[in-house]
Amino acid sequence: MNIKLIAIGKTDNKALQTLIDDYTKRLSFYIKFELEIIPDIKNVKNLSENQQKEKEGELILSKIGSSDQLILLDENGKNFSSVGFSEELQKKMNSGIKTLVFVIGGPYGFSETVYAKAQGKISLSKMTFSHQMVRLFFIEQLYRGFTILRNEPYHHQ
Repeated sequence: MNIKLIAIGKTDNKALQTLIDDYTKRLSFYIKFELEIIPDIKNVKNLSENQQKEKEGELILSKIGSSDQLILLDENGKNFSSVGFSEELQKKMNSGIKTLVFVIGGPYGFSETVYAKAQGKISLSKMTFSHQMVRLFFIEQLYRGFTILRNEPYHHQ
């Protein structure tokens, strides 16, 4: 199985980018992982929230293959413990999915078209984090999930 994380806008914080790169490298020992960045939409001040979500949604959906499984990182999604998330990853791998795609939406969330295409939603927390930090937290949780599945000492219970 391949895992892809799609996010909108580049990470401009060098310290965060260094950590994202570190966990991406660690994750590569377990699974083929790709972080795909969709550039910020230009002239957003001329767009309504819905128009911005629609434009972002079109860009997101253009990056998703017909056989990919799409999971949205969404505040109203399902909450998992780290162990529970690792078990969910194992189920996805066992199901024969070729590419599992997770998406971090823009500042206003997702368009209805993206919600309609998604096969699930996951929430990292009830708290709100910057989109740049969510990338790091999510990639770290993927890494943690794979170390749990391999019974490696990274995660402590």
